[in-house]
Amino acid sequence: MTKALRVAIFGAGPAGIYAGNILANSYPGVAIDLFDMLPAPYGLIRYGVAPDHPRIKGIVNSLHEMLDAGTIRFFGNVEFGKDVTLEDIKQHYHAVIFATGAIKDAPLNIPGINLSGSFGAADFVSWYDGHPDVPRTWPLDAKEVAVLGNGNVALDVARMLAKHADELLSTDIPANVYEGLKASPVTDVHVFGRRGPAAIKFSPIELRELGEVHDVDIVLYDEDFPDGWFDEDAEGVTNQQRVMARVMESWRDRPLTGASRRLHLHFWHKPVQVLGMDGKVSGMQFERTAAGVDGNVVGTGEFVDYDLQAIYRAIGYWGSELPEVPYDDRHGVIRNQGGRVVTEADQQVPGLYATGWIKRGPVGLIGHTKSDAMETIENLVADIPAMADPANPDTDALLAALDARGVKYTTWQGWQALNAHELALGAAYGDVLTHKHGAPEPVIAPRERVKVVDREQQIAISRIS
Repeated sequence: MTKALRVAIFGAGPAGIYAGNILANSYPGVAIDLFDMLPAPYGLIRYGVAPDHPRIKGIVNSLHEMLDAGTIRFFGNVEFGKDVTLEDIKQHYHAVIFATGAIKDAPLNIPGINLSGSFGAADFVSWYDGHPDVPRTWPLDAKEVAVLGNGNVALDVARMLAKHADELLSTDIPANVYEGLKASPVTDVHVFGRRGPAAIKFSPIELRELGEVHDVDIVLYDEDFPDGWFDEDAEGVTNQQRVMARVMESWRDRPLTGASRRLHLHFWHKPVQVLGMDGKVSGMQFERTAAGVDGNVVGTGEFVDYDLQAIYRAIGYWGSELPEVPYDDRHGVIRNQGGRVVTEADQQVPGLYATGWIKRGPVGLIGHTKSDAMETIENLVADIPAMADPANPDTDALLAALDARGVKYTTWQGWQALNAHELALGAAYGDVLTHKHGAPEPVIAPRERVKVVDREQQIAISRIS
């Protein structure tokens, strides 16, 4: 006879939803409750993907199907450690899976990094994606801006800063974000990477899209591309790297058009210090780097300064510590072995598991998240015979406790109401004139949706009976 298993999952992004779906298929009859601190599901798909990337947001369709099947119950606006404690979990569930992701910016410890005008990319992404817990306004008053990093987040931030706001009207961009970007005086966005152009961490489609932004010139610098900078026949070179190398070579040969905005790609630049005046960013100093014999970059002793009024660091995300859960502050993850949470002495903590970025760190794509969840679930299922039964396994016992604590939790039906409301706002807005990637002329496009930003408004819409 199989155990009547009950599992809680915290984090309703792809990692948490994939874990729940895999568990439901691996252990039929399991009762799974999926919690998130936000009123709406989907995590970084809703609050971490740039609004002009509906292709990636299309992943929501498959996540929707998994939750709509009814085998996983969703409860939003519930924060672990505040609304629900670890003791609550032990009282009502056999196990808990933490899939809370990595939503903070990795630190960059250089002089001047805390000057006014210096920002973390994660905070900016949360703002332009309408995260309910960030301010409604953003100080977009700089003409010359730096973005530090050579990954896709850096490209997203740079593109959103350089792109004209009207080009975003066919997306789900919140109204306050549109108004903020429309008023931006930016003329030049500079993206800096420590390594050379052959070592970029972009994806080909992200890079290509950068060169298709309307009224924005891409600027490259010959000194960053020495003779033989890319050997497409070298061992380990992938087709993706070949494509990106060809894209950049095509840009080097492309004449500037006199566009109103420019997006500069700089390589071989190591951040040294942020320069300031009157407590505000006024520029940044870099040391030029070169390839070392061991494959790492080394400083050349040549320093260069740039006039800038704002800096965004996009050098990686960082996981947040959870109350009473072992945490590795050197790597920003929950301490674990194969998804099993362990103490500092590597002793397994019964009933606690992790998956996604909070398990392995902020690396990899959606496909990695699936395989990551598979490993965690395989280990959880193997541990089921040794799991202690909860004292109160009643399905609705925890919900009654939340009600008693005044927690205004949202449900899957509530999300469907909020989703319909946002789509209706988009339909009511009407068609807009915009430039599609690669299209030579502007086109008429419908407004996808208008995202509701305010948390209390989200909750009110979601809890209408």
